[in-house]
Amino acid sequence: MKSIIREILQIALLALVVFFALHFMVQNFRIEGTSMEPNLHDRQYVLVNRTAFWFGRNPSRGDVIVFEAPDQPWNDRIKRVIGLPGETVTVKSDGTVYIDGQPLEEPYLTSQNPRDNYGTWEVPEDEYFVMGDNRSVSYDSRRGGPVPRGNIIGKAWLIIWPLGDWGGVPNYTLELATAS
Repeated sequence: MKSIIREILQIALLALVVFFALHFMVQNFRIEGTSMEPNLHDRQYVLVNRTAFWFGRNPSRGDVIVFEAPDQPWNDRIKRVIGLPGETVTVKSDGTVYIDGQPLEEPYLTSQNPRDNYGTWEVPEDEYFVMGDNRSVSYDSRRGGPVPRGNIIGKAWLIIWPLGDWGGVPNYTLELATAS
């Protein structure tokens, strides 16, 4: 009888350790709003890899990240990394994004309609310029400012709900257009 109780306790302890380890490394996030359409949709749930940027790894241009909004710390947001620390980001009135004067190729966009959200921004060191994929409705770095590295929760990794949308989050490696 003692050995059965000991085994049950060991299994329960192991289950708790696994649960807390997973909870520490992965977080779920519910998308609210249409700022990431057509790639991510309102009321979808994604898993966020909280370990993606540990051990000196930093976000890359094109990564979809979840972060604590610098101007609204009670509000987590999901956006795509566009500008890296030390870069100059320019959004033209036609919607084209330039990084340090070079156009950015963005294959995931279906339209570019920034409305009045165009201009030029300097990205401070250790901060990231983020934008939603649905530029005309996205509240992003153009209004809320760049995201400090310490505010980044993790990289969006997997769409888990609704089940019909199951699959990887559309992260891209974005390149600057080459001059011809």
